[in-house]
Amino acid sequence: MSYAKAEREFFDPTKQIDWQPVEGYPDGIFERVLSADPESGDYTRLLHFQPGVETHDRLIHDFWEEVFIAEGYLIDKTLGKKFTAGMYACRPPGMEHGPYSTPEGCVTFEVRYRR
Repeated sequence: MSYAKAEREFFDPTKQIDWQPVEGYPDGIFERVLSADPESGDYTRLLHFQPGVETHDRLIHDFWEEVFIAEGYLIDKTLGKKFTAGMYACRPPGMEHGPYSTPEGCVTFEVRYRR
């Protein structure tokens, strides 16, 4: 059977995938794309916010986004809420979120997909 995403058995992404700056994001935000489907645009990644990074725009996507905070925390500047390691969000297309600040840095695990 053929899949759009590459087949990968367990591996250590810290040794095989470098952090890359995220195009269109503020400085200090980096990603490690773990898997991607070039046909659909679906992908899974780790997202790293360096300490002190702030975003300034509300975000709205045309895809599903699931986010698990693996390390650190985010502050949602619109809601005035702090979201910490171990917390999870599931955002349907069109759900507004952000902007964020990360005073001490943060790493998230994200899955983005279309139905």
